[in-house]
Amino acid sequence: MKIDLTDTTAGKINKALVEGRRAIGTPAVGMVLTLVIVTDEENAYDALKAAGDASREHPSRTLVVIRRVSRTLRDRTTSRLDAEVRVGAEAGTGETVVLRMYGEVSDHAQSVVLPLLLPDAPVVVWWPVDAPLDPASDPLGALAQRRVTDTYTSADPVRELTARAAAYAPGDTDLSWTRITPWRSMLAAALDQVTCEVGAVEVEGEESNPSCELLAMWLADRLGVPVRRTLSAGPGLTAVRMDTSCGAIRLDRADGRLATLSIEGQPERAVALKRRDTAELIAEELRRLDPDDTYASALRFGVDRLGDGDRESAEQGPVAIATPEEEAVKVPARRAAAKTARKAPTRKATAK
Repeated sequence: MKIDLTDTTAGKINKALVEGRRAIGTPAVGMVLTLVIVTDEENAYDALKAAGDASREHPSRTLVVIRRVSRTLRDRTTSRLDAEVRVGAEAGTGETVVLRMYGEVSDHAQSVVLPLLLPDAPVVVWWPVDAPLDPASDPLGALAQRRVTDTYTSADPVRELTARAAAYAPGDTDLSWTRITPWRSMLAAALDQVTCEVGAVEVEGEESNPSCELLAMWLADRLGVPVRRTLSAGPGLTAVRMDTSCGAIRLDRADGRLATLSIEGQPERAVALKRRDTAELIAEELRRLDPDDTYASALRFGVDRLGDGDRESAEQGPVAIATPEEEAVKVPARRAAAKTARKAPTRKATAK
């Protein structure tokens, strides 16, 4: 069921949601969270489809915030809110409200979203594209327990990682980090099978792919060894090679679907390691709503500390995570640094 509302208010939208649930015979609210998607008209369809697929695992109220650009000065000073309310089969297993904001109201989206949040339920905000530099200080981001961005969609993903590290706040996460969950699981399982010491690591993948950089930073942070970042034609991550005291461990994936795990002294094994779509990534992120300390530690390690050519060696060791008291003191300084991070030169990896 779909209800279109023109020049409406949050109160009328809530009333339409109640009427829609009654019309389809489900007056009770059985949703577990509110997912707020902040996007543009071009990317709204894909984001909404991914959220709808993820709602099969996480029934939620999905609020899509679309700020429409006004063409004339008169339109820019005139506020209007249009809404599209979807319930039942139109909205998967939850409810969907598409909010199109015109004029001055688009600068105060949080005042429209706040009355539509499910009471006593977690809030997740997702920016598929054009995420703010500091999600935690964004008016919509401040409403959420979790803030999901995607560094892969930025103009300069590697430089964006530096900005994300400077502005990080508990609850921030990145779909580029979510993409490497199977890789991290497979590498951890491989190391559990041996009793050797790792001496050096090489991570191979596409240039300017933030998932490759994050995996390299995670390995350098956790293992405390030099990690070299090399380039390939892709797709995405293509290989990780670890030199250990009892031979090499290799995880190669050339086609983006099937990988080969090689451990010295053991037969090679084929493992499924396909590239996942956005719906699977969002579903994974919605499974946990607590801060991801592992992501924070890897992110703060820093791209420039990876051992590769003109970069510093990772032998300096991992960056320590500040205590909550130290964090409170350092947050203003980090956020100020984040505002200039995109302008600062960032050295990129070069192929060996």
